[in-house]
Amino acid sequence: MLLAGLLFLHGLAFAQVSPHQARVKDVATIEGIRDNQLVGYGLVVGLRGTGDSSQTVFPAQTLLSALERMGITVPQTGANSAGNMQVKNMAAAFVVATLPPFSRPGYRLDVTVSSAGDARSLEGGILLMTPLYGPDGQIYAQAQGPLVLGGYMATGGGNVRQMNHPTTGRVPDGALVERVVPFDLQNLRTISVVLNDADFHTAERMATDINAVLGDARARAVDSRRVEIQTRSEEDVTGLLDKIEEAKVDVYPRARVVVNERTGTVVIGGTVHLQPVSILHGGLSINVVSKIEVSQPEPFSTGTTQVVQQTTVQAQDKPVNRIDLKEGATVEDLVQELQRTGAGARDVISILQAMKAAGALEADVEVL
Repeated sequence: MLLAGLLFLHGLAFAQVSPHQARVKDVATIEGIRDNQLVGYGLVVGLRGTGDSSQTVFPAQTLLSALERMGITVPQTGANSAGNMQVKNMAAAFVVATLPPFSRPGYRLDVTVSSAGDARSLEGGILLMTPLYGPDGQIYAQAQGPLVLGGYMATGGGNVRQMNHPTTGRVPDGALVERVVPFDLQNLRTISVVLNDADFHTAERMATDINAVLGDARARAVDSRRVEIQTRSEEDVTGLLDKIEEAKVDVYPRARVVVNERTGTVVIGGTVHLQPVSILHGGLSINVVSKIEVSQPEPFSTGTTQVVQQTTVQAQDKPVNRIDLKEGATVEDLVQELQRTGAGARDVISILQAMKAAGALEADVEVL
């Protein structure tokens, strides 16, 4: 199944061996115009006995602080003291959100809420007002609202049934932006276009294509990833960015093999080239089996019952499979040969890494 999927993915990528045209906005970003990550800590209330237990201390501390801000004081001693609280309908949670560029106060954001304690489920919970902080420690948004979960957990009679992840939920449009991330677009004197994949040739071609769209030589490639464009005084920067992002550029994809050893997935791009190589691949399988047997004496005879362990060692040496790739061989030839030998996922990964070490695979091997 793995090699069948590998051949299919190769077929998709093989048609892109030659350069293809793409818009600048699809292969690059504008430096400075970016998302910002926000994080906060808050309480989820309204749970049905599935919240944090008394062994998790910080939710109770957070509740006491919230009550004090509302003018409610909980005694520290006595039967109704803070130490005797049994609050199972709330859970401490971390709240994360992404602040898009040019967000203004009042703009709504989706937030993701995840349990920080030992709560069993956040189903039916409501997130109380939670400040969301940026990397600079400033509050940029406030989050609050009912949670929407993509799963559930039901218990009864000692049985538990769970679907997906009930300790993480979302609050659609649950945060309001309170602070603006400062970025003065109109006073920008230099626009930097940053490629998603570093490549000197693509950067030079991008600078040439942008100059062709603008009608003058204002763009230049600084390095393999960044192209700089000088703005003019009193120029509409928004209109200039529109022209830059819509410009089409020839993209030269890098030869790359992506390997995910955890799932056994291998993706080989069509720009990968192979050198003549011979591959010998085999395996030795050793299996040790232990069985427990009971040795018991005959009735009315002397002796005792003994437990005896019987160990059997089985070794199987698989025949060596040979693959010959001659000059001019393609990735399709490699895939067909691997299919013929019946190589598995781990075998393919080992073969590709060995080919890279031997210099027979002209591509970057990226292991996820």
